[in-house]
Amino acid sequence: MYVLIISNTMKSAFLIKARIKSFGYALHGFKVLLKEPNFVIHSTISILVIVLGIYFQIKKIEWLFLILTIGFVLFVEAINTSLEYLVDLVSPKYHVLAKKCKDVAAMAVLLSAITAVLIGGIIFIPYFTTIMRFE
Repeated sequence: MYVLIISNTMKSAFLIKARIKSFGYALHGFKVLLKEPNFVIHSTISILVIVLGIYFQIKKIEWLFLILTIGFVLFVEAINTSLEYLVDLVSPKYHVLAKKCKDVAAMAVLLSAITAVLIGGIIFIPYFTTIMRFE
């Protein structure tokens, strides 16, 4: 027979108050990201792409790929920003490894953005070519 032992710490982790507090931390993180120029650029482009999706009445599967792609790019940008803050904290002076860390994280954002452009092209180019034929 197995006995489940739940400590007071574990009990408090399930409290609604603690969950609400964690959402507060996430909202604060979102406010931090809104001050980051690259996050604002990616968010603005995301909004424009969503407007295009609505305008062209893209298919459900296309929405699926679009939403996943937008989420992926914003996620990678958030991780990149977080890593930049962390590197600045642990290495306030210039260090080759700190630079490499930031460069690799920036490359991850670039790869996600290139992927997003390719997926966006696959989704939207047929719609644009259809419009150009009828005008």
